[in-house]
Amino acid sequence: MGCRLPSRIASPMAFALCATLAASVQSQQDYPNRPIRLMTPAAQGGTTDILARVIGARLAEVFKQNVLVENRASASGVIAGEMTANAPADGYTLLLAYHQHTVNAALNPKLPYHAVNSFTPITQLTTAGLLLVVNPATPAKDLEGFLDWTKNFKGALNFGSAGNGSGGHLAGELFKQMTGVKAEHVPYKGMGPALMDLVAGQYQFSFAGMQAAQSLARGGKLRAIAVTTPRRIAALADIPAVAERLPGFEVVGWYGIIGPPKLPPAIVARLHSELVKILQQQEVRDRIIADGAEPVGSAPELFRQFMLADLEKWAKVAKESGAKLD
Repeated sequence: MGCRLPSRIASPMAFALCATLAASVQSQQDYPNRPIRLMTPAAQGGTTDILARVIGARLAEVFKQNVLVENRASASGVIAGEMTANAPADGYTLLLAYHQHTVNAALNPKLPYHAVNSFTPITQLTTAGLLLVVNPATPAKDLEGFLDWTKNFKGALNFGSAGNGSGGHLAGELFKQMTGVKAEHVPYKGMGPALMDLVAGQYQFSFAGMQAAQSLARGGKLRAIAVTTPRRIAALADIPAVAERLPGFEVVGWYGIIGPPKLPPAIVARLHSELVKILQQQEVRDRIIADGAEPVGSAPELFRQFMLADLEKWAKVAKESGAKLD
């Protein structure tokens, strides 16, 4: 690419600037020409890590460059977020963000970055709700019965979650705010222990991660009552959405790819295009749907607006409930 300068400004500094701009454009055209880091705010082996490796492997096939998944599980993903926000805007550091990314900001306004403005959104990969489950011994057989049961419950009504500030915790707080139900939150150190105690009848209900909860429900160890998506989902078409009886109730988990701030539009466009193609692959779609989620592939600006709305929603719930991170 040529760079023409009027003779009156053709100084050494101007030529240096021209060369820098030309190199930058060439770098974007050659992107990627070295390995990409895909930060993931989770330990190895979990749902987040598995999705990162599926997406990373397919990007590597397209780009003919390694995509290295880097697990940064500490601080509920804040460390991975900070590293990405501070990385060079060259497309070689990306973050597989998920709903905890905006929840963290809603619960802690003093994070070292803004959950949306400190990043470049590329695309929302998936959307998924939670599954409202109860112990099979409870009298609530369906959603209408659950609403009546919780509203008229006598004694100590408790709901469990993976921990303070988790999606299940905030879903329970939203449910309380919208129904007037009185229930105490029981935080656990992870969804696994929380579900085991629900199976054992140690508390009454939980808004749990779809994958683990539906497995227990299919095995008869829990009863599935409703999903928290706005509408029913294909994988559980016989299970109603909470919104069918409680209009406006919506708790949506999500995954998406974001990068450092001010990523060049050409790089954003290339990444977005390839990620959407990956989501359209039948094997990838089938895997996402089997986990109780749905593929998305939204445009960068739509993803930005989605995250801003998510942040605003959970900030309001956190303020009214007093919910905090562990």
